[in-house]
Amino acid sequence: MSEFSVERDGVVLRGGDEGEGTPVVLLHGLTATRRYVVMGSKTLERGGHRVVAYDARGHGRSSPAPVPGLEGYGYDVLARDLGAVLDAAGLERAVLAGASMGAHTLLRFALDAPERVAGLVVVTPAYDPVAQDDPKRLAYWDRLAQGLREGGIEGFVEANRVERMPAAWQETIRTVLRQRLAQHDSLAAVADALDAVPRSRPFDTLHDLAELEGIPAVVVASRDEADPGHPLEIGEAYAAAIPGARLLVEEEGKSPLAWQGGQLSRAIAELAAQTAV
Repeated sequence: MSEFSVERDGVVLRGGDEGEGTPVVLLHGLTATRRYVVMGSKTLERGGHRVVAYDARGHGRSSPAPVPGLEGYGYDVLARDLGAVLDAAGLERAVLAGASMGAHTLLRFALDAPERVAGLVVVTPAYDPVAQDDPKRLAYWDRLAQGLREGGIEGFVEANRVERMPAAWQETIRTVLRQRLAQHDSLAAVADALDAVPRSRPFDTLHDLAELEGIPAVVVASRDEADPGHPLEIGEAYAAAIPGARLLVEEEGKSPLAWQGGQLSRAIAELAAQTAV
């Protein structure tokens, strides 16, 4: 793998570039890192794809934003970071695959620069334009940020209140949370992102997604029992709003597709096969 760094407006974005063939750019979710899109799977690289993955600002090995708040971590800023990564990689167009925050970022980018998007894989979207300003929702994210600032990784895990989730998933979720948070150079920067990203709007209404007509797209959603933070109904709504998008959901009782790197990689590869990059 070729490691790279891209500087934009005082932020250094770090990532990796591996493989040859159809270009795919991976974008991770809030509090995650570039590894947590396809979970370390090399299926795409082995299947004839060039995979570019990077840590979002304030995450992993990338540096924090110079200022906190929406100015430092809003979706408009995150989308411009994606453009800078594409430029540095010499990519005019690519298939974009992102989870949660990464999914919202690539949609913002696609709405701004559709000519640079060969295909979209929208994994576990959670942004609901109607409920965005719900005080209870924002209080949840504020609790996570506070837990991380005051108690570090264990404070973050405790703030997630994993004990309220189905018993079958609790230990897995705790383990993943600890592993994800251990990958960051700056937990303070992750806390800043937790303060800002949930308050940012990647687009105004789901009707805006109708502008993505002509771009091959798939939405990968999860059932609520295992992943209540990414409601199935939101994934279904995105798939209905993006013209021609296909919806993928795991079978009932199975682990979410978004948690299975190999299966998710195959879904990305199938979408990439429909594109002309």
